[in-house]
Amino acid sequence: MNTLSALKNSISPCIAALCAVFCLLLPPLAFAQDENTDTTLRERIKQRVAERREARQDTDASAAAKIHAPGDYVRSLKYHGLTRTYRIYVPRAYQTSTAAPLLLAFHGGGGDMDYMAKDEYYGLISKAEAEGFVVVFPNGYSKFKSGKFATWNAGSCCADARDKNIDDVGFVKKIIGSVTRELNINRQMIFATGMSNGGMMSYRLACEMSDTFAAIAAVAGTDGTLNCQPPKPVSVLHIHAKNDDRVLFNGGAGKKFRDESKVTDFVSVPDTIAKWVNLNRCNTTPQSVLKKPRAYCEQYSQCQASVAVQLCVTDTGGHSWPGGTKPRGSEPPSKVISANDVMWDFFIATSKNK
Repeated sequence: MNTLSALKNSISPCIAALCAVFCLLLPPLAFAQDENTDTTLRERIKQRVAERREARQDTDASAAAKIHAPGDYVRSLKYHGLTRTYRIYVPRAYQTSTAAPLLLAFHGGGGDMDYMAKDEYYGLISKAEAEGFVVVFPNGYSKFKSGKFATWNAGSCCADARDKNIDDVGFVKKIIGSVTRELNINRQMIFATGMSNGGMMSYRLACEMSDTFAAIAAVAGTDGTLNCQPPKPVSVLHIHAKNDDRVLFNGGAGKKFRDESKVTDFVSVPDTIAKWVNLNRCNTTPQSVLKKPRAYCEQYSQCQASVAVQLCVTDTGGHSWPGGTKPRGSEPPSKVISANDVMWDFFIATSKNK
């Protein structure tokens, strides 16, 4: 026992000395790690508190401004430190007792929600009245207080929204959360459409929010997503003019762009369709569903979950919305088909198949 005690007594000073050496060496590193951890933790807590405050404000605002009557409404919300806006159009047929379909319509690059909502240009207000759906016109990211000259972060395009990596998907989620609190919405019939950069944004939503959107319709804007792994299959309609001089049918950016760095080397229409036929596991042989002089539509069916992929092509019209009007440019939109009619027929047909 005396020997064992003596051994313990001789080892203890050695251990103490080693501890002293390690203690002298380790604290700066340990303290630095703790400091970094504390800073990161503080940032996360601060962000979480801000998100909860924003969510609380949005809930209070939507509850206070709950929509009971048809009309045109403007809303704003705070998201990631930005004030984002959108318009809601509620048709005369809307009744609080009946769940209405919801369409989100995204303006083109350099546009804004008011431009997309102009009925003389796009006709979406008239279509909402005819079919009884609620239509929301979100405003993209703009560095101007007016919200003008806005763009969407659709992946590879476009401009400031892409370059600043604006979270437009998160913004859309906030919109839907708010609108579904204000209105009685049929959650099985939520759709997205868009023109050009707005059509590209619709593709991003199909990739990242297919559990929310039943179908999307992109007009004159191909799929520019950087990573696409849809949680579930989603129906896709694409409408494009063969002679589009901006988003070229066979890929690339047209020469009419003043600054090509603000856009991208656009994916072709055929490659976009092939991508979604593959993602939805459709039969690779399309069936003709519409054939007219200077326009046709073909559909890929037998997809997973009874979704579909449809392509409608016009010979003329350039970079425009078929059936609409175009205040600028030398070539008017094609009148052979109506984007609104083809789109809504596709939405209703594919929703019934689910």
